[in-house]
Amino acid sequence: MGRKWNNIKEKKASKDANTSRIYAKFGREIYVAARQGEPDPVSNQALKVVLERAKTYSVPKHIIDKAIEKAKGGGEESYDELRYEGFGPGGSMVIVDALTNNVNRTASDVRAAFGKNGGNMGVSGSVSYMFDATAVIGVEGKSEDEVLELLMEADVDARDILAEDDNVVVYAEPDQFHSVQEAFRANGVTEFSVAELTMLAQNDIQLSAEDQAQFEKMIDAIEDLEDVRQVYHNVDLGE
Repeated sequence: MGRKWNNIKEKKASKDANTSRIYAKFGREIYVAARQGEPDPVSNQALKVVLERAKTYSVPKHIIDKAIEKAKGGGEESYDELRYEGFGPGGSMVIVDALTNNVNRTASDVRAAFGKNGGNMGVSGSVSYMFDATAVIGVEGKSEDEVLELLMEADVDARDILAEDDNVVVYAEPDQFHSVQEAFRANGVTEFSVAELTMLAQNDIQLSAEDQAQFEKMIDAIEDLEDVRQVYHNVDLGE
């Protein structure tokens, strides 16, 4: 499962060069989550998840505060949460989650990003059955045994615990996301290298150099779309 963590790292690293775009997307995501319930992460679990992710991407506090204040002020912007599924070069599979105020525009843009880069859109369910919704929480400064012990003491189940590079990464059911974090916090860990509710492929694939180049171009085109929130795939991008 280590390759999956590398894929997440690769995604995070690729976004470092586009921080303003990423911050804008987080602003929208935080606003939408805050409007789904109370604009307070203590009582709004969806907002809490988004804020945990935002922290791992170093989203500035003023952007977070602005989005929450906008939600508190009763902003009238309305967004739909959409999921698209498709195929890329070499048998690659892709899931695209979006937040949009114009469904037709987003569908057209995502379809074009697939089609212009060797891929094609699929129907709902054509890809997602090969992925599992997963909570992924990574920390530094702990061993696998230490993490296993603290999770057992907190009565928290995990699918897997792996040492990967300088991190220990916990893979768990989505409903264990906060429980895993609280178990760490109870043991003095307050910073997370990754805190994601993601879709992980059941089986990763490797592409030829040519197909991978085209695949990465396709993913870049999709992620560059303003309405796209998250992109998941089954390609092992390597180190």
